[in-house]
Amino acid sequence: MAFQNCIFDLYGTLVDIRTDEEDPALWAAMADYYRDRGADYRPEALRAAYLAEARRLERAAAARLGGDDAHPEIRLEQVFQALFTQKGVPAAPDEAAAAGRRFRRLSTRYLRLYDGARELLEALRAGGQGVWLLSNAQAIFTRDELDRLDIGNLFDGVYLSSDYGVKKPDRRFFDILLKERAIDPASAVMVGNDGRCDVMGGRAAGLATVYIRSDISPDEPLPEADYVFAGMDLHKVRMTLARRP
Repeated sequence: MAFQNCIFDLYGTLVDIRTDEEDPALWAAMADYYRDRGADYRPEALRAAYLAEARRLERAAAARLGGDDAHPEIRLEQVFQALFTQKGVPAAPDEAAAAGRRFRRLSTRYLRLYDGARELLEALRAGGQGVWLLSNAQAIFTRDELDRLDIGNLFDGVYLSSDYGVKKPDRRFFDILLKERAIDPASAVMVGNDGRCDVMGGRAAGLATVYIRSDISPDEPLPEADYVFAGMDLHKVRMTLARRP
């Protein structure tokens, strides 16, 4: 079936990524980065302060969003800015964002498109279908990575959870995209690699769903999606979704 609009998850669906935020070398490098800018941290203290501030912001976001089924999202640049503030160092938002991007690059082991990802997106656009990104992701990380992978221009719109304070599977995140772009859920499909966030969340929003099991999918049974791909094969996904496969 050719859907009018195809909504994609990013990591584990179109993009293969490995990060390691536990690596002591990462925190040592980030401590040097902050120390060079006047914020003196030991690596262990920096990691502890980062985690504590992230938890504090998450609790505050959860209280604002409310409800047992709420899935709040924070903006990590606020964490990186707080790490300056806690040491009495003024930092503009762009400096905090730069610290976040450095953190991401240092913690990333590799980043690449899955085979066929670009061809899939290009085929959908060639057929006149809307192509959208709806990802649980931090904008300070992901916008840079979309540029590095050179695929940002293949989406009609990019929706990242940190920009909206809510994340999948919360229906509110799906509804933001659907309402802003006047998309009829009956004409759209959610494509992702997570049974809870993408399939259950998409179904709750009234979307058809495609599940792709990738090497970074959660350890879960195959979900009850409209289309299930038990392995990463974006060529088959393209044949299923595109008007011009």
